[in-house]
Amino acid sequence: MSKINQYHTSNNTPDNTKAVSIETLNARLADLIDLALVTKQAHWNLKGVNFIGVHEMLDGFRTGLDGFVDTAAERAVQLGGVALGTVQTVQKHTNCAPYPTDIYTVHDHVKALAERYGVVANKVREAIKVTAEAGDEDTSDIFTEISRGLDKNLWFLEAHLQAEAGPR
Repeated sequence: MSKINQYHTSNNTPDNTKAVSIETLNARLADLIDLALVTKQAHWNLKGVNFIGVHEMLDGFRTGLDGFVDTAAERAVQLGGVALGTVQTVQKHTNCAPYPTDIYTVHDHVKALAERYGVVANKVREAIKVTAEAGDEDTSDIFTEISRGLDKNLWFLEAHLQAEAGPR
């Protein structure tokens, strides 16, 4: 990300800890916004077996993601930072591969989403450690909450794929 501007706040978290947390929050914010957008992309365009169940499931995922996005962005600002959530910033910094716009089957969308949820969930787990090691337990706790939600969504997505593939 770019140089971190910090504004004065009475929050007594050390400035270096704030800087690490703000940078980490903004990095994960890019991933979470991207994930929210592609979740809706799939929701609108999937077709086939289990359509309604997956369509409705993805609506719930998006609602949860919107909450995670808001929590992460607000925490960056609480620490004196700036939340970086523009489309341009997200496109530049997301860790997710571009989402295919030429797919339509439930299976293909679930597979594409599972790949991206896995990437973001793993990055969030890294963020738990980074912010804890920097001494910001509150931000680490926020990432723990996000991690639990992403892991649950990933489980739901992978259950569709695992049913087709069977056990390893």
